Amino acid sequence: MLTTRILTATAALALTATAALAAPPVEMGDTKLGQVLTDMKGMTLYTFDKDSGDMSACNGGCAAKWPPLLAEAGATADGDYGLIKRDDGAMQWTYDGKPLYLWINDKAPGDTTGDGVGGVWHAAK
Repeated sequence: MLTTRILTATAALALTATAALAAPPVEMGDTKLGQVLTDMKGMTLYTFDKDSGDMSACNGGCAAKWPPLLAEAGATADGDYGLIKRDDGAMQWTYDGKPLYLWINDKAPGDTTGDGVGGVWHAAK
């Protein structure tokens, strides 16, 4: 009986951990632009007009300024959220087919200083 309870509890924990890995680490946050997508720390997420299909056009130096929202191993697509493989082999989250990024000049949750940069970066909504 005790062994069954331990196995059941262990299976429940494993299922919970798997579900946590599978879920996109994205929330909705309030900003001066209204509601935007944010990471779990409340930092605004952005899309890049030069991305196409299931490929990121932001690599190398670009990715140093616009860090991609990377997925943990075992993550799976869910609804409007998907995954793409980056040039370096890492997996990146997408929303509605658009890769998601952070902006190094946003310093606090709710900052949206990346919106409109170069006319090609936009807060994800």
